[in-house]
Amino acid sequence: MSEKVIITCAVTGAETTRESQPALPITPEEIAQSAFEAWEAGAAVLHLHVRNDDGSPTQDVAVFRKAIELVRSRCDIVIECTTGGAVGMTPEERLQPVTLKPEMASLDCGTVNFGDDYIVNTLPIMREFAKSMRAHGVRPTLECFDLGHVYASHILIKEGLLDEPYHYGLVLNVPGSVRYEVDVLEMFVRKLPKGAHWTLMGIGGKANLDAIYGALALGGNIRVGFEDNIYYSRGRLAKSNAELVERAARIAKDCGRPLARPDDVREMLNLRKA
Repeated sequence: MSEKVIITCAVTGAETTRESQPALPITPEEIAQSAFEAWEAGAAVLHLHVRNDDGSPTQDVAVFRKAIELVRSRCDIVIECTTGGAVGMTPEERLQPVTLKPEMASLDCGTVNFGDDYIVNTLPIMREFAKSMRAHGVRPTLECFDLGHVYASHILIKEGLLDEPYHYGLVLNVPGSVRYEVDVLEMFVRKLPKGAHWTLMGIGGKANLDAIYGALALGGNIRVGFEDNIYYSRGRLAKSNAELVERAARIAKDCGRPLARPDDVREMLNLRKA
């Protein structure tokens, strides 16, 4: 385990709406400003989704390119593009941002219930995504919503499709999937490859805050942001993504874990220079 803790901020996501969170960034300019504020507050990684002008999710390469350029003009935060996309997108749509060669990208490691919907990730899809990320020099974040997804990632490792150091994203408390509970998290962590880095994502207000403490207690990293949680406390919307990062950073420091900055992440995860 690294003493330094990585804070990732997922500023937009695909599902959150302006109706539920008025401060949600939608345009590339708004996303870049939110990413800059999160970086100032202590985030080292930006998990990037983008939207159309009407607020609907998109994997359009042109929109991703504009957002990435604007973010990089403001700060040196590590950019992790989504290939999860949104419910109903094809694998081909979802994979498009990898061609822009971001430093990192998410790689969903299995099919998962997503509320009343589901997102399909078969082993052939996972293999295709892993090969494309390797070809473009992109470090995968192996997103696991279920314990079976961790075991599926082991298949990709055995087949030689993934390179160390491995970075996992453990996504707990998605409606219809695995709940965030301490013993569940402990089981996930025990089944990761030895020496793997991991970031915990608790979905929803209480789970998101509890997950900060759970990740710190077990030596992991933290994700916050409007994709995962729109509340600061019960009934009180967060004012910004940065407010959620500030709290996570304060808790980490109180627990004796200094914050990793972007260049620390690049070294820890052996990222290709952007």
